[in-house]
Amino acid sequence: MPKDRSSSSDFTGPLRRLLLAVLVLALTGVFLLWRIDSPRVERFRAQVTDHFVPNLDWAMAPVTGTINLLRDFQSYQRLSEQNRELRSELRQMQAWKEAALQLEQENARLLDLNNVRLDPRLTFITGTVLADSGSPYRQSVLLNVGARDGLVEGWATMDGIGLVGRIAGVGKNTARVILLTDASSRIPATIQPSGQRAMVAGDNSAAPPLDFIENRELVRPGDRVISSGDGGVFPAGILIGQVAADPGGRLRVRLAADYERLEFLRVLRNHGNEKVPDTAHVITSDGPLAEPAAPVGVNQ
Repeated sequence: MPKDRSSSSDFTGPLRRLLLAVLVLALTGVFLLWRIDSPRVERFRAQVTDHFVPNLDWAMAPVTGTINLLRDFQSYQRLSEQNRELRSELRQMQAWKEAALQLEQENARLLDLNNVRLDPRLTFITGTVLADSGSPYRQSVLLNVGARDGLVEGWATMDGIGLVGRIAGVGKNTARVILLTDASSRIPATIQPSGQRAMVAGDNSAAPPLDFIENRELVRPGDRVISSGDGGVFPAGILIGQVAADPGGRLRVRLAADYERLEFLRVLRNHGNEKVPDTAHVITSDGPLAEPAAPVGVNQ
């Protein structure tokens, strides 16, 4: 069957081969021209570069933009990785900060607990807080211990660190505790290290004020406040808190007890101090005390 001369492949095949050969020869000539080390050729190369390269800025703009875009993308990728690492480190730092704060609070509580010096004759019974009054005008909680456990009205309660309040009502199985923050609470206190006497008066706030201070000039914020034992209501030496000054300049007590987490309270059994007996029989008319008699058989 005769071949169809009108077919386009008969013309494009030789044309492609011719163009390819010309391109190879041109590239070879450019390569050889750029490899020749001659001053005349060097001047020719410089003229070609000066003539064509400035006019190719428009052609190089997409290439330059693409390169800059790739570099920016790599920079953004590194920034994203750094942000992820920083967020991870920030979460770790927040966790460490929370752990450090908890350890600091626990350490402060243990230090305060170590500074408490209670009468060794004092014993205690621990009760669980059942409920609070829920009223802003009456600060009290209810314990699950009562008369069956030997509780008596007026006994002091503490949370293991600081004084919380006193027993104000006793039932068979429960007892009501009036907190130091209640408006009806009045606690005689001693401020250390100055030894000034004062009264911790509740006013339904988290930091009750200090009233009737003997010499206010000797009291500084940060001083420890302990129970004085005056009146025989509370045992002496129970930690109440630290002195703080409000914005108005009035001295208040930052309570050591954690009123936000009152779960268990210690009720201190206080049976009162031993009364000093009448000493009239040991004081004679001849003097304050009679000299003891010498033992028998001892030479004078």
